[in-house]
Order: sequence, then C-alpha cells, then structure tokens
Amino acid sequence: MPEHEGEDSSWAWLYLGAIVAAFVVYVAGLYLLGRRSGAGPHRAVIVLACAIQLLPLAGPVLLSTDVYTYWDYARISVAHGDNPYVDVPSDYPDDVAFPLMGSYWHDTTSVYGPGFTLASEVHATAVGDSVDAAAWAYRGLAAAAMVVLVLLAARLSPRPAFAAAFVGWNPLLAIHFAGGGHNDAWMMAFVLAALALAASGRPFLAGLSWAAAIVIKWVPLLFLPLRLLEARRVGRRIDHRGLALGLLVVVAIATWRYGLEWIGAVGPLTRNLAEDRASYAIPSRIAGLGLPEGAATLGFALAFVLAYAWLLREAWRGRARLALTAGLLLVCTSWLVPWYAVWAVPLAAVEEDRTARVLALALSAYLLRDAVPI
Repeated sequence: MPEHEGEDSSWAWLYLGAIVAAFVVYVAGLYLLGRRSGAGPHRAVIVLACAIQLLPLAGPVLLSTDVYTYWDYARISVAHGDNPYVDVPSDYPDDVAFPLMGSYWHDTTSVYGPGFTLASEVHATAVGDSVDAAAWAYRGLAAAAMVVLVLLAARLSPRPAFAAAFVGWNPLLAIHFAGGGHNDAWMMAFVLAALALAASGRPFLAGLSWAAAIVIKWVPLLFLPLRLLEARRVGRRIDHRGLALGLLVVVAIATWRYGLEWIGAVGPLTRNLAEDRASYAIPSRIAGLGLPEGAATLGFALAFVLAYAWLLREAWRGRARLALTAGLLLVCTSWLVPWYAVWAVPLAAVEEDRTARVLALALSAYLLRDAVPI
C-alpha cells in the first residue's frame, strides 16, 4: 500500500493503530497461555492461529510489491526465454509485471536461490498474464506456509498451544505473508519440517527438507552447522545423503536451466548488504545517532561473527540455539524488512529459550511500523 505524494495518510495511520492494538492483544494472549500449566494441544488455539494467518487473503496486496518482483524475474525466463541471473527486468519494460514490481529491482538480477526461481517459473507458467492470479497464488502459498508453520510449531513444542499461538497469533506475520506473499515463509516451513522429521527419526527426509530450505534462500546455511554439532554431541542420528541428494538435484536442474550464473545470485545480495541499508536496520539506526554508517555496519557484522562463534560453542555443548541465531542475525544485518521476522519467530516458538523469545517479540514489535507509508 504505497503512499503517493500528497495522498491522505489517514488510512495508513488507521492501519498502524489497528496492527499495534492487535499486537498488544497477541502479547497478552501469549502471557495468559504461558501461565497455563497444561501442555496438551488446544484445538481452538490452533484453529484461531490458522484463521489469523489466512484472514488477510480477504484483502488486497499489502505493504510490498515483492509478489510482482518474483513474477517478473520468472517471466524473464518463461515469457522471454532469457536468464533472470543474467538479464534484468528493465530489459523488458513492456512486460506486464514490470510496472508493478519494486523499482529498486529494475536493474538487478535475481537474488533468490535456484529452488525458488525454478518454482517461480512454474507459477509464472500457470498464471500466464493475469495480474490478479499472480498475486493471489503467491499470497495463497505464503499463507499456506504459515499454516504449516503453526502446525509444525505445535507438533515440535512441549507446549503445543503456546507454540501455535506464538507463531499464528502474530499479526505482523499475517499481514506480510497472506497480505504480502513473501517467500520467507516457504523457507522457514522447510526448516521446521526438517526439525520435525529429525525428531521423528527420519534423518534422510530431514536432509531433503534442509536442502529445500537452502535453495530458496541462503539463511538456513547458518542454522545447519549448529544442528550438526548438536547432533554429534547428543548422539542424534545424522544422514547426509538426503541433504546431498536434494542439493545435487536442484543444482543440476538449475545449472541446466541457467548455467552457472545462478551462483551469482549471491553478488546482488552482497551488494545490497554492503551498499544499501534498509531504513529500519539496526546498524542504520545507530548510524543515525552520529556514528559513520560504514563503521556501524562493520561493527555489527563483527559482533555477529563473534556471536556466531559463541553459538557454535553452545551447539558443540549440545544446544543448537537456532532462534537466537536468527534473532541476532536480524539485529546485526544492514538489510532488514518486516517479513524477516519469520526467520526468528517460529524457531523461538519451539525452542525453550526465553532470551530468543523476548528478542523475537521485540523485533516483531519494532518492525510493525516499517513499510507503513506514513
């Protein structure tokens, strides 16, 4: 819901007031659930969580144009026969998706993993030239991924109702996934599926799920070493074949489809982190207080490296703190947008880590204002 110059912002203020109120109710609900002694599942909590995550599908695309950016990159290949890792959207200014996508990405090649790019081609083929179908499909898939996250959180946690509410009652996630259609929910659904499969004694399938998460976005590469160290310490069975097979299949298909250029997706992403800063990124906020921006970015990057070394040590001792890893990454990154909260929230729901939960909630609250056109 972009705001144009001179446009009345009353609706944006109304939205902000509503989502802040919803977040207060969400936190109050978590507090009340947290005080309950029973650990059994509560279907009403889970049903309500799923309903909240599906509700924004009743409205328009909200607060982001990423669904059209995904669509445009896929159409570079599907509609124009070229390579989204080589060619840029501005090469096809007459494409139906081009005027709808974010202008920031007009001259940037795709930053997404090859698994997501291949899936987005299936989407682009299915929806054709339909703008409405393109947006609805991505939003529906993101909302479905959030429902999966709710159910997996309930399954993984010793307190299913609390975990389901922690994920599913979060209004920030509902707005940006059912409302915005972002692919981060896909990635995290595969991460939690990997945890659930490992917990149920199916390490091969867990490896496949890790591979699926990694080829959507690179973030799970930070989680995997922690899980492997923890597994070795506690004696949990590891099967590397699933991970290797999943990565090999996607890499082979992506290389056949895009050549080795798909590896270059890391390039635009690194450039974003080095040259551009999202306004709500913590390093940018600190730089706004008078510290040179480069120094702030470098300082937070070094802080995360040190924190990650400590987290590796914690994992070696038998505790992989994935939720805290995600939360600290969000604090330290120079590219922070509100839907990235999903990196931390589902993991915080299933891990008994009070620090990670407080950090996930604090980040969610902090990001409520981001992307609102006021």
